[in-house]
Amino acid sequence: MGRSTLFAVTASPRTAPCCFDSWDPSFYSAIVKVFTASSGTTASPSVSLAQVAKTVQGQLAEVEARIVQQASVFDPAVEGYVAYAIGGRGKRLRPLVALLSGGATGSIKSAHIDLAVILELIHIATLVHDDIMDEADRRRGQPTVNARWGNALSVLLGDCLFAQALNLSTNFDRAEISRSIAQAAREVCSGEIIQTQRRFDLHLAVEDYRRIVAMKTGSLFAAAAELGAVINEAEPATVRSLQTFGMKIGAAYQIYDDCLDIAGNETVIGKTLGTDLRKGKLTLPVLMLLQSAPAVEREQYCQMIVGGKVDEMTEILNTDVSTAPLSQSITAGQELIREAQRELHLLPPSNHTDSLTQLGEALRDLLDQLRE
Repeated sequence: MGRSTLFAVTASPRTAPCCFDSWDPSFYSAIVKVFTASSGTTASPSVSLAQVAKTVQGQLAEVEARIVQQASVFDPAVEGYVAYAIGGRGKRLRPLVALLSGGATGSIKSAHIDLAVILELIHIATLVHDDIMDEADRRRGQPTVNARWGNALSVLLGDCLFAQALNLSTNFDRAEISRSIAQAAREVCSGEIIQTQRRFDLHLAVEDYRRIVAMKTGSLFAAAAELGAVINEAEPATVRSLQTFGMKIGAAYQIYDDCLDIAGNETVIGKTLGTDLRKGKLTLPVLMLLQSAPAVEREQYCQMIVGGKVDEMTEILNTDVSTAPLSQSITAGQELIREAQRELHLLPPSNHTDSLTQLGEALRDLLDQLRE
């Protein structure tokens, strides 16, 4: 199938797996809190994201339980590290898209739960590797794996998570699903390689950035939406539309994350910010600034980027005089979301279809908050 071009466990390495034989439904409130945590404001997106999550409340709880249980399949010497990496309670956006796609094209089956778990494990693996490359100290309000145990162990831990995800993907009866998951994982890694290769590349164009974003982030969202429909044997046109929806939503979310790295509050967000500029990743706001600046100013900005003057560049991008590049990037992300929402016209009316649209609205609002 074609794809578009994109521990609070103890520090001891042995940790007993949590038992989920008696699942507590109230646990879901913790998941909702994750969704309602945004850029530190209390505006409407908090409600919107929580409402989207409630549409598939039971299934998301099951996905969360299954993710946590993955630690128990590893050797006891490794289990605790895995538990720490997967226990950060992320937004679970990729599982959410997979479940909503399933609900919008039929019923949510056990295979959708499997798909959601697999895609989130791949995502967590990429985060472990990203934090190493970015030398990040915080992720989801706690020390990163590399900050606690060093880069060598973290690289191998990320590899273990990738391997487990691909191992789980072989359980699907249809080889095309497993193949699509593997292709998406390859796209994510390829996108990260290209981004790393082009750090401090002052000739990077906006289209280059869009391609990187599509690969490193859009591809997993696309797989979530596409395969959610494939599992239900939806019509090819519907599958293609959902794939495009996922790709565009994923790319828009990456634009949001890139803008957040510049305009966000590190204490509120719970992760290390400013890593993109520090590591020479030229994200959309920076590219917009370089593109619109007069020649003399552009040369000054380039020297600041190469010289590692992160605080100065961040201040420039956040000042009233220079809001245009950040604002333009936010607008670009919102337009991608509108394009994604238009892809939903083939879906029959349902709560799940509405929630896919609402997800887009919530992300648009999150982007808007960064203008404040």
